[in-house]
This record gives sequence, structure tokens and C-alpha cells, in this order.
Amino acid sequence: MKYHIKINSVNVVDEIKEYWTNKDYVQLLGKFNYPDAEDSNTENLRELLFMAISDFEPGEAAIIVLEYKLGDHLAAGQIEQISNDMLIDTVCEEYPEMELQSTLFHINQLLFKAYNGKFPSASATIIDCSITPLDKNTDVKLTKEMVLRLFNNGLSDRNIIKRLFEEQMNQRADFPEAENIIWDLKTSDNINFKITTSENLLKKQEVAFTEFDGALEDTVVNG
Repeated sequence: MKYHIKINSVNVVDEIKEYWTNKDYVQLLGKFNYPDAEDSNTENLRELLFMAISDFEPGEAAIIVLEYKLGDHLAAGQIEQISNDMLIDTVCEEYPEMELQSTLFHINQLLFKAYNGKFPSASATIIDCSITPLDKNTDVKLTKEMVLRLFNNGLSDRNIIKRLFEEQMNQRADFPEAENIIWDLKTSDNINFKITTSENLLKKQEVAFTEFDGALEDTVVNG
């Protein structure tokens, strides 16, 4: 099944503000000992949180935010280790459990902003593109795995995804890692897509072509 891919834009960002909700800010303010946060103007919640965080040591603040977002996934010892590592390295790019990397990115960048750079910064890559089936009768809902494989022809051979997952990208092996390589895949019409991933995995300059074709084997489409 053949598709035509057109890249409309590739942007590198150091945070995705919409990830954090007002509910998150209120709950975090409570954990940083800010009283009655729910009564505050919603437009000021982020700035209030940064002020509250600044009263804590960076490592201590990291533990609080990590426990809030990942307390159900990580043990106390793991959280303490990550909080220390975050001050010297971009843990979100290297953490061995890929399913946690996106959350660690959002935590890292919140702390990076709150402390004006005391934490190393990381980046995300956001691609806006269209993926159009060449067979107009095709009605297949594209998954993260399918989208990544369709991008194989459009990425530079230097790209780390192509190098680490060559068999998977070439449709010769299962590709469960795709679910965590692409952090977010949004579409309203199954043609126009917004793809979010780590810049460590996909750099802007590694998108080698603005238009290219890709194909999915029947085994991928039909499972």
C-alpha cells in the first residue's frame, strides 16, 4: 500500500506547554506548600508554581515533580537517582525505559524553565505533514508504527531511529518501540498529521526530503 508524504514544517521546541494542565499546576503548588492555589487566577498558575519551586533546592524540587508524575511507576530510590542525574545530564534522552522518556522530558523542561537553566535542556521535534494514500479507496487508520515506517524513505541515513531499528523500519521485524518513539500523533482526518518526538531521536536536519513516497506491506496493514 503506497503513500505520498509531504512535510509542511519541522520545528524544534524546548517545551510543550499544553502538556501541563491547570489541574497539574494547582496540585503541584500544593506539593510545594503554596496554599489555596485553586483560588488563584488560572493565567498566573504557571508563574506561581515557578515562584514556589524556587524556594526549594533543585534536587528536592525534582523529587517532588518526579513523584507527582511517576510515583506509580518508579521506586523512591529510582526517583532520587533520577533527580540527581537530571542536574548533570538529559536523563530523558537516555533513560532505558523508553515509555518514560516523554514524561521525563516534560518534567525536565518544567524544572529547566523554573530554575532558569540549572537543569540541562532538552528539545522535542514537531513535524506537521500530510500522508496521502495513492489508492484513493484506501481507508486504513495509520498508527505510530505505520507512520514511522512510511518515514523511512524521507530520513537521512544518519538518523538514530533508522540506525537502531533498521529491521523494524524496513518492515522485517515487529516494532513495539514505535509507540514510545513517537510521543504524540495527532490527526483529525487521517491525512494531516502532527508528530511529536524527541529531538535526540529525530533532528530537523535529518528530515532529508520535503516530499517522498513510502509503502506499507500487507502484513503491517492487516496485522
